[in-house]
Amino acid sequence: MSSEDDDPIIQEIDVYLAKSLADKLYLFQYPVRPAAMTYDVAHLSAKIKPKQQKVEVELAIDSMSPNYCRSKGEQIALNVDGTTTEESNTYSTKLMDKQTFSSIQATTNTSRYAAAVFRKGELHLTPLHGILQLRPSFSYLDKADSKHREREAANEGGDSSQDEAEEDVKQITVRFSRPESEQARQRRVQSYEFLQKKHAEEPWVHLHYYGLKDSRSEHERQYLFCQFTGMAENTELVKSPSEYLAMLMPPPVEEEFAKPVCPSNVLSMAQLRSLPLGDQVRTLMKNVKVMPFANLMSFLSPGTDSTAVLRCIQQVAMLVQGNWVIKSDVLYPKDSCSPHSGVPAEVLCRGRDYVMWKFTQERWVERKAVAAVVKLPPEDVKDFMEQMSVTRINRGWEFLLPHDGEFIKKHPDVAQRQHMLWMGIQAKLEKVFKLSKEDMMPKKQNPQPGSVVVSGEQLVTKARENVRENYSVLERELQQRHRAQSQDLGAVRVKQEPLSDGEEPMDTSSSAGHNNAAVNGLYSDDSSRDSVNGPCLPRTHATPTQELRDFVSSIFRKHFVLTLSELKRLFNLHLASLPPGHSLFSGISDRLLQETVLDSKCKQILVPFPPQSSAEADEQKVFALWEMGDSFDQHRQLLLEIFMKNYRVRRNLIQGKLTQEFGDNVTKTDLDRLLKECCVSYGGMWYLKGTVQS
Repeated sequence: MSSEDDDPIIQEIDVYLAKSLADKLYLFQYPVRPAAMTYDVAHLSAKIKPKQQKVEVELAIDSMSPNYCRSKGEQIALNVDGTTTEESNTYSTKLMDKQTFSSIQATTNTSRYAAAVFRKGELHLTPLHGILQLRPSFSYLDKADSKHREREAANEGGDSSQDEAEEDVKQITVRFSRPESEQARQRRVQSYEFLQKKHAEEPWVHLHYYGLKDSRSEHERQYLFCQFTGMAENTELVKSPSEYLAMLMPPPVEEEFAKPVCPSNVLSMAQLRSLPLGDQVRTLMKNVKVMPFANLMSFLSPGTDSTAVLRCIQQVAMLVQGNWVIKSDVLYPKDSCSPHSGVPAEVLCRGRDYVMWKFTQERWVERKAVAAVVKLPPEDVKDFMEQMSVTRINRGWEFLLPHDGEFIKKHPDVAQRQHMLWMGIQAKLEKVFKLSKEDMMPKKQNPQPGSVVVSGEQLVTKARENVRENYSVLERELQQRHRAQSQDLGAVRVKQEPLSDGEEPMDTSSSAGHNNAAVNGLYSDDSSRDSVNGPCLPRTHATPTQELRDFVSSIFRKHFVLTLSELKRLFNLHLASLPPGHSLFSGISDRLLQETVLDSKCKQILVPFPPQSSAEADEQKVFALWEMGDSFDQHRQLLLEIFMKNYRVRRNLIQGKLTQEFGDNVTKTDLDRLLKECCVSYGGMWYLKGTVQS
């Protein structure tokens, strides 16, 4: 009793429950800004989806503020809307002058939350219908990205030859849909696609925004007070002690009801972490499909035991190149079928296991080779490949993530266990698809656990460093090899002529092959001079033979565009086919060969290479057939003039120049022929032949 006397009651406050806004009152939170930084700008529009409790609000941006970068705002508006002026444009003023805030639910259970107003010694409570967190939406970036892809597709036009081709003749399988089972219906209803479709079907309800000091806002705030303060109207707050205790501490059944029943990728991080660890791992892997172990740990709650996670991940995923890939039987449960072709889940699992196994053996996989083995519809095979790899032009499909050697080194026991599992799957695949041992052997050595996969670019860089370090040794060895070959040939005599600055003699030995994919460059020579046929080398007393003229003329009528390096390679191959003692074996220098090219109705093309180009001197000299005597000469000359100003161009630029010069007489067939004769395509851009770096 003494303690109660020391803590007397000094005031009693009446509590009232207001119901006027009980089903309409939302609490908005802005977590990206502190409370002191309010959004005191014009609210342009607002809309809501009541069932989803999703709200979007458009707020104006103060474009006159000294902190606003006007050039960036104009660039963003241009990327999103383009140059056209339409009513559907996001930014009608050609300036990013507004931003959109989109909401997510902070919690799904708001029964314990209320808004309180204290007035004249009375506390009025209004239950909250929802608690929403509003953050800036960047959907305009998605729109800009889609605009960019549309422009890329329009520019590439008919460049479909660079894509991975499919068979022209396809077998069509006609299937009749069978009655949907109850389990299949439940899976379909709980799927992400179904939920997204249902969410998209709910229409937006447009709202009117009223400011804090608006008279309508003042009127609405009056509804936060209980309209009837009599005892009869507030029976919810008049409870017996046992009922009041039950309200303060509800039974556990309510908590179980509030938990998500079916984990899916629409759960928030808070909901996801409320699930058991195994369900968290399964949900993440079903959504992501391919994930490094370090990324998986970052999604889980801090302090989660990695050993427990390893046990869970091995139940739903397999180790491929040090990364975890969702198991096929988890992705395609029993009694399910392909959404594309209706193929049963068992057949899909076998085909997808084969694709996963191929990626354990090789970094690159060809889709045609996979389709020939698994014998599934192209849509299903493409679905398998897109889940765990990305396509590369003229290369095939590359595994989605880099090799995670760090995980294999840290967990060798897990890697060994997974290796044994893959051995069993390999034996099963050999039996199912009737493959021989040769078919199951990788094209290159399979990296052992703990090894590091080195890319081609790294190998090239390392080789160049070795060449720089051992240049003098390599040069002496090359000179010795040339002297030995000269002694062996006997009848072969290479004429030595005075060289101009920066020019090197042509090596006609069979070992001097050059890569056809080397990069071209500008032709440079201190003693060069211009003529009507373009830049040419100074004349010498040596005259080309008729055989050399015939060779140069025929080779350019076949290839149209050649670098000096490639021309010398083809000339060496031609020499190898001639009998010993032929006249072409003597007196042919670099200078004479180039003079013969310029005298054969060809011209040197001064391609403006990028400064970072690593092409050598011979790879920087590009020659093209200028006059062939047919109706295509003018078209070809215009194309070559374009490449004198541009290292690489888009197809639509070439087509526009041709149309501007020759009108609508230039057809798509003519353009395709012209590009095929003189150019190659890479990454949506067109280059002269031989000017693309390998």
